[in-house]
Amino acid sequence: MESALNFEPKLEPNVTTEQGLRALAEQGHSVEVLCKTDPERKGPSWYGLWIMRTVGKDGNEKILVTARTRLTQNAIKVREFKTATGVISFLVGVGFSQASIPMKSGETTSHRLAQ
Repeated sequence: MESALNFEPKLEPNVTTEQGLRALAEQGHSVEVLCKTDPERKGPSWYGLWIMRTVGKDGNEKILVTARTRLTQNAIKVREFKTATGVISFLVGVGFSQASIPMKSGETTSHRLAQ
């Protein structure tokens, strides 16, 4: 019999995969880039830590997670971008024609597809 201490409620997490993020962006949700650590310049590149989320018109947020770790709820992992180039490549791949990247920890930039 499983101990009550090991019980975890099966709540639907507020997360999305890349495919879900694309669909939400096409439905009018904004895509936010959040800077988690101040980036550092190394040669011609910027290295830091950024994550992304979608925000609906109702304020509902979904954090971008990696698709390959969603086998169980405990394996959900936030997708992290470690270079500015990675952020730009992802945003362009979603369909954005511009990419704005926050360069200070705690800052956020927002993107919306043209409807």
